[in-house]
Amino acid sequence: MDCKDRILSDQYRDVIVDYPIRINPEEGVDFCYTNLDNLYNLVYINNLGLPPLMDNPKEYQTIPKLYGLMRILGGSGGNMGRSTDNFTVSRAPFDPSSLTASGITQVQRQPLSLTGRGVVICVISSGIDYTRDVFRDESGNTRIMAIWDQSDQSGTPPEGFLFGSEYTQEDINRALQSENPYEIVPSRDEIGHGTAMASVAAGSRLNGGAGFLGAAPDVQIVAIKLKDCKPYLREYYMIPEGILAFEEQDIMLAVKYADSFADTFRRPVVICLGIGTSLGDHSGNSALSRYLNSIAVKRSRALVVCGGNEGNASHHHSGSLAPCTGQRRASGACSVADNYKDVELRVGENNRGFLMEFWGNIPDVFNIAIRTPGGEMVPPLRLGIDQTLTYGFIYERTRITVSSVLVEPVSGEELILFRVVEPTAGIWNFRVSAVGEIHNGAFNLWLPITEFLSAETYFLEPDPYITLTEPSMAESVIGVSAYNDFNNSFYIDSGRGFSRTGAIRPTFAAPGVDVSTVYGRQTGGSLAAAITAGGVAQFMQWAVVEGNNELIESKEVKNYFARGASRSPDLVYPNQEWGYGRLNVAGTFDVLAGV
Repeated sequence: MDCKDRILSDQYRDVIVDYPIRINPEEGVDFCYTNLDNLYNLVYINNLGLPPLMDNPKEYQTIPKLYGLMRILGGSGGNMGRSTDNFTVSRAPFDPSSLTASGITQVQRQPLSLTGRGVVICVISSGIDYTRDVFRDESGNTRIMAIWDQSDQSGTPPEGFLFGSEYTQEDINRALQSENPYEIVPSRDEIGHGTAMASVAAGSRLNGGAGFLGAAPDVQIVAIKLKDCKPYLREYYMIPEGILAFEEQDIMLAVKYADSFADTFRRPVVICLGIGTSLGDHSGNSALSRYLNSIAVKRSRALVVCGGNEGNASHHHSGSLAPCTGQRRASGACSVADNYKDVELRVGENNRGFLMEFWGNIPDVFNIAIRTPGGEMVPPLRLGIDQTLTYGFIYERTRITVSSVLVEPVSGEELILFRVVEPTAGIWNFRVSAVGEIHNGAFNLWLPITEFLSAETYFLEPDPYITLTEPSMAESVIGVSAYNDFNNSFYIDSGRGFSRTGAIRPTFAAPGVDVSTVYGRQTGGSLAAAITAGGVAQFMQWAVVEGNNELIESKEVKNYFARGASRSPDLVYPNQEWGYGRLNVAGTFDVLAGV
């Protein structure tokens, strides 16, 4: 079996490591690996004889996290997070108001005339419908430089990659001239998510801009269709049927592929991700976030990540235990037994199961006791430094596996992970207490993103903040929340900041409500990222292609845009919803002109 077969086979476990591979193939270990960069190796090793996932909790960062499409809702309420062939969501005519509110149409016109010429936008999502007119030039030829379909093994992988099929601009043009284009380029976007994003970021002018217009209509497009996750990971994370879930290392490889199209100082690349997860420490320490940072510091690159749609989902709870300081200590009121917080979780009927993560701030050490809806108890869990235990119940079918890491290696914080299988419907109680004195007392719990839950499950006392999905928490990416440009109101479902450690996230908000896409008007955080990616492509044309700042990289673009953002006089910035304000590309150039 070659490495490609191992990568695709469910018999092989996928592992992400940030250290050199020391296994010698001659020792008889059935594995292969591919090097991503100077930091990460992606390993594929035979599952036979391996312990269960999270049997050693310190391996938390090595297990690929699963990311979902940040759903796009249409005028009829259609959800583009699910597999469907019904893309017709609105027949409303094209409306450029979202682009105008973002200062994008203003700089498309003279004297700047910024339309993304010479820039590449890479959309990492569900693929692209390459047959659409919005992805063709005036001659009818495609503006798509390449498609890498990770799910299609019928063709040739990109050079340096081991799986999937790459289709070039020449291939796509031949397909467009054929009566049966999918016989030549069989890649399809069954979901419509990537197509919608690409149309907003990079759609061509149709009928002089009256029929359609993308933010950067002259960019070249690279589309990457992510393959679905392996069944063993789908089972471990208990992902519902019909929901796409993407593995972390496949996304990292997609970013590497996108990065290969950059020509430093000549052809900049803007990478746009409309995916997210609620797994992780929400401070940008996941493997994907760290890898994005390593790309973002390269010249002529910029990365835009949507902040998701979890702000109103009630999937985050934050709490704290009172520190034993000052007057409390002097009065002797620091009893550990009396210092606890009850966290209540409502679980709906027919919930197959879910993962829930608890992150506690240093230097405190936390206990958690569990009470089921039927009244059965799991006593306060004081697991070892790194330990996994599974609990069953007498009168309930539920099984809970608890994995504890006192010092999670990358973040340095305490992590307790709950894998709850066949949970009884009703109110679950998680009582959080501490071992010894409390010094900080803060903790957070997160449930999976909405798409990854098989039934309604939510905290009874939720916190809408720190709900931006990863990897928008990565330090050097442009993380974007969403708002309604019709009335400048914040989109109620949009993720919000700051990060768990207080870092300023999001960078700013962009239009994400009733945005005109190739499918009609749609809503979602992914569209806010797509509009932003188009605006960033305009700026990269000015900076790199036209030679005004050839050394620019993602963090610089992020800070230029933060300075040019529109701000309301009645708000204090930065803030948790809006970051530094509302996307305004024209405002960024106004700032530059005034300096």
